[in-house]
Amino acid sequence: MEPASSLWVSTKLPEASLRHLHLDEPAKPTPSSFKLGDAAQTAIGLSALSAAYFYQLRTGVEQDVSVDSRHAGLEFHSEAHYTLDGVKPGSVWDSIAGLYKTLNGGYVRIHTNLPHHRKGILDILDIPDNPTVTRFQVQQALIRWDSIDFETEAARRGMCATAYRSFDEWNAHPQAEALRGLPPITLTKIGEAPKRRPTGGTRPLDGIRVLDLSRVIAGPVAGRALAAHGADVLLVTSPHLPALPVLDADTSRGKRTTQLDLNTPEGRAKLGELCEEADVFVQAYRPGALEAKGFGVGVGSPGMVYASLNAWGWDGPWKDRRGFDSLVQTATGFNADEGAAFREPHPRPLPMQALDHAAGYLLAFGINAALCKTLTEGGSWEVRVSLAAVGQWIRSLGRVPVPAEQIDEHVEELLVDWEGERKMRALRHAAIMSATPVKVGNAPMGLDMHLPEWLPI
Repeated sequence: MEPASSLWVSTKLPEASLRHLHLDEPAKPTPSSFKLGDAAQTAIGLSALSAAYFYQLRTGVEQDVSVDSRHAGLEFHSEAHYTLDGVKPGSVWDSIAGLYKTLNGGYVRIHTNLPHHRKGILDILDIPDNPTVTRFQVQQALIRWDSIDFETEAARRGMCATAYRSFDEWNAHPQAEALRGLPPITLTKIGEAPKRRPTGGTRPLDGIRVLDLSRVIAGPVAGRALAAHGADVLLVTSPHLPALPVLDADTSRGKRTTQLDLNTPEGRAKLGELCEEADVFVQAYRPGALEAKGFGVGVGSPGMVYASLNAWGWDGPWKDRRGFDSLVQTATGFNADEGAAFREPHPRPLPMQALDHAAGYLLAFGINAALCKTLTEGGSWEVRVSLAAVGQWIRSLGRVPVPAEQIDEHVEELLVDWEGERKMRALRHAAIMSATPVKVGNAPMGLDMHLPEWLPI
């Protein structure tokens, strides 16, 4: 309970509420040398406990929250455990994404899942972008680069690649210094507003309206967690960006989806109207992108909770760089130490996108904590989570011997049916609430399935 207690207390929520949280001790192992089971049950448990505390403030009803660490570990890889019409999803990775050798025994990891990122990386390598490009071609080009030089050039062009480092090498990096001592989640009061009026409901977040402007995994997982506790979560994406079908199907569960073109006055005006009636704004755009369109911190009515997620944090030389879980793992030393723990001669990634999932649930925890503060203190609040700070927190949990057990066995018993145009079976939420069971609802099979409007309260 120590990791959960420390994070809970850091948000200045009442320590007495921790008696309602029940976690495995010790956590069940995952196929990793890092304590990913502890991280999973802690992040999911705090997300649920904070929702339960918000419900207590609204209704006076207390309840217990329990999380099975094996189930939580599976939920940290939820995109691999659902089926559509009985068929498992395909790979989430582009054909050339991944780790490559570079000059002098180094490595670099490239992230090419989005078409413009793929083309940008291939442009640096002077390889024409077409479907026939092979990993061999990419390897032959990258072996001529120094890993740090390639990382620097990719960043200069706004592309996504990081050099492979050990923990010691990362610890000496200026970006690591900028993060040192920072918690994985921060809450800051950014404006004055009257205290929120408490109202009832059958679930903790009934009546809470959430704008979810995030893609890939971490931000969408936060919105999915809020929807599980009753929030009306409206996922807003751009019609100009490509869909990520394998991920979108999983992370949009429980939400409604719509698309707005924020490059047009009409799209910005409609989002502005939605903001005026929203309680929470979640965004994971590259730094500065939404501010330039008028949707930065302070948007919406007084009392808004503005939640931001980025890769590298808000200070330091890398604060404006793009990044994804796999890149943060590689840059910050996880791949090096995981490979060493398994006695492998090459880097080894974590068995799931653990930084993403942990960041998503911790972001949901922070949002719920901020909503609690709108009831007890009033005000508008900003919540910040970065993948690199979350990685730093996971490192702080310690290590375990490499386990032989596999947590994927008997996953079928944890699957439930979701409503939608196709038959979907996916993991039920890992948090068990004694008074307000989590919601199993709709699974939209597209990113533009609903009108850009709120459900009536």
